[in-house]
Amino acid sequence: MNKGKDSKPHIGIFGRRNNGKSSLINALADQEIAIVSEVAGTTTDPVKKSMEIQGIGPVILIDTAGFDDIGEVGLKRVSKTKEILRTIDLAIIVITNNTFNEIEKDIVNQLNELNVAFIIVHNKSDIESLDPKTKMTLENTYKTNIVDCSSIKKYNISEIITEIKKSLPETAYTSKSLIGDLVSYGDIVLLITPIDIEAPEGRLILPQVQTIRDILDNDCIAIVVKEREIDTFMRTMQIKPKLVITDSQVFLKADAATPKDIPLTSFSIILARQKGDFANYIKGTPHLSKLKNGDRILILESCTHQTSCDDIGRMKIPRWLSNFSGKQLEYEVVSGLSKLPRDIKEYTMVIQCGGCVLTKKQIINRLKPAVDAGIPVTNYGMAIAYIHGIYNRAIAPFINNDNNSYDYL
Repeated sequence: MNKGKDSKPHIGIFGRRNNGKSSLINALADQEIAIVSEVAGTTTDPVKKSMEIQGIGPVILIDTAGFDDIGEVGLKRVSKTKEILRTIDLAIIVITNNTFNEIEKDIVNQLNELNVAFIIVHNKSDIESLDPKTKMTLENTYKTNIVDCSSIKKYNISEIITEIKKSLPETAYTSKSLIGDLVSYGDIVLLITPIDIEAPEGRLILPQVQTIRDILDNDCIAIVVKEREIDTFMRTMQIKPKLVITDSQVFLKADAATPKDIPLTSFSIILARQKGDFANYIKGTPHLSKLKNGDRILILESCTHQTSCDDIGRMKIPRWLSNFSGKQLEYEVVSGLSKLPRDIKEYTMVIQCGGCVLTKKQIINRLKPAVDAGIPVTNYGMAIAYIHGIYNRAIAPFINNDNNSYDYL
């Protein structure tokens, strides 16, 4: 399962084997999605399904293997299930037989560590109902309502949906505008979008499309040019954009062609501000000047794609950074939300892409081990701007508009 392919809110279903997790996801989606069997351990790999929740919109439900799986293969399934915890916005913990012991407590502890909200569902009430004492104990301990249900009999499924709507963080399904606080009605925003071998034929890349939509949503005017046309546009059109947004790869060209009194930033940076760990990017980016020989740099891509000689994360950033630092550096690239090849403490710095296909929670939790370990983190666009000497200009539009006091100089 490629977990980095959908930016809708993710809801994971967790619990022991044979607690009815698969039948619950079928009942919630009202479709036969997951294989249901009385044999424990039927679910092996995580199963995803998109569904619509009124008042929230589309969400992704994820069925997982049991946390109590055993054996060599079973432990690998548990490991995959634990990886899912980092990708979700809300967890549903499924229990049966009024049993909530160390396995369930372990799930809760990991969710709390990742700051992921959760609800508890007591399934199979047609066999054994939720005991009032168990209900009171769990609700008092974890400050959440416990829903007694039967996924087979479709009992109380609507109550689970209600709890999901109450517990899913609003930030998971309401996106902050990319540039809404930087522009006003009727403003012109100039977008600089190179068309190279990395650009999909006949289309723009996702961050560019998202930005155009955001400009239109804010009742502004989007003008799109290639980097070779910037000079001609500025010289002949007699139009002064309120903001210029460029692909990071042509930052130098955009900086030279854009008058200094016009704010300039990049697609990657506006995405970093919308759903990345922007405060830690601001804090971490200047560490690019402190790299030493032998330092290992982790580059995190949000999606998998065919690479080329012009690949931004695998080719250009390593080349630019090595030239900028003058040091012999090592680079490792990890795509999607795949497991890291080594302990995070073995890296000197982490560079995260814009994350256009990830949720904010996925990006924050992806970077959390590095942040907790004190390892500097940055973003593609911010790193490129810093390397090219235009970092302060590239982040200035947000420093001047955000309430946060960023220490970035």
